[in-house]
Amino acid sequence: MVSLKAKRHPTELVDEVLHCIFFLGQINNPRYSPKDILSDDNMLNMLKSIYPQPFQLYSSQLPKRSPVSCVLDMIVDLTGQEKENAIIKQLQTLILQLKVDQATDLVSSTICVSQNTKIPTSVRYYGVSMSTSGSLPGRIVVAASCLSNWETYVAGAVMTYYPKKEKKTYFDGTIKLPAYVRCQALRLSDRGPMPPCRSCGNLFGLKTSEHKEWSYGNCAEVESLSNLLKSENEVREQARPTSDTYTEKNLKRARESVMKELTGLVKTVQFRWDGEFYTPQRD
Repeated sequence: MVSLKAKRHPTELVDEVLHCIFFLGQINNPRYSPKDILSDDNMLNMLKSIYPQPFQLYSSQLPKRSPVSCVLDMIVDLTGQEKENAIIKQLQTLILQLKVDQATDLVSSTICVSQNTKIPTSVRYYGVSMSTSGSLPGRIVVAASCLSNWETYVAGAVMTYYPKKEKKTYFDGTIKLPAYVRCQALRLSDRGPMPPCRSCGNLFGLKTSEHKEWSYGNCAEVESLSNLLKSENEVREQARPTSDTYTEKNLKRARESVMKELTGLVKTVQFRWDGEFYTPQRD
């Protein structure tokens, strides 16, 4: 990330990825401090002087997403969103190198590309699967993403099933994407296409014959579609939830439920959360 930034990019993505990695080290068992993670003192001191905020707030604030999401944003920015193959190849190269280095705790296994195919030159929106290690960190970052980062409809769809993979009786925020929306996930190991899992079928109406139901919010489709709906108003309006239970009152109740779950999880990992979600510093 530091090397890529040297070419062209604002500070915030490096700042954000540092905070996220330090946070995940803080809730790991055993815990890892920034000094444990950045064992090179020169690198540690250099990063601490340029990006002081992650070192100050990793033990009190929650990240809004997982590390590889920040890396992907930087690759897309440097490469150009239209160069889909180059983006996927560059991320795959990084992931495979991390595996060679036996540094696979915080990597994503899949990438997803979404776009409005009604427009031949439409923007491509990318997302990766949750890059956390272990069940509790993943559940924490999914909840944090729902409450602070993902587009409202996408977050509502995830909250319909979060955290127990059981649909809430009082709230249905699931959506159905228009047929013209492309949403394609690929394995980062070999860039092979992956059909939507049952969870993504339930959340977004994606056609699938798969029966495997992964934890809701972990799939690359979630982040990719969140980015799409944040920018494409026509798609967003056509995909809006249609259930009678999708009301402001019930959405508020669902968010409160997720917040309660999140608060309990951070206590479980003995993290002293100040109630804030981390905002990286800008140039």
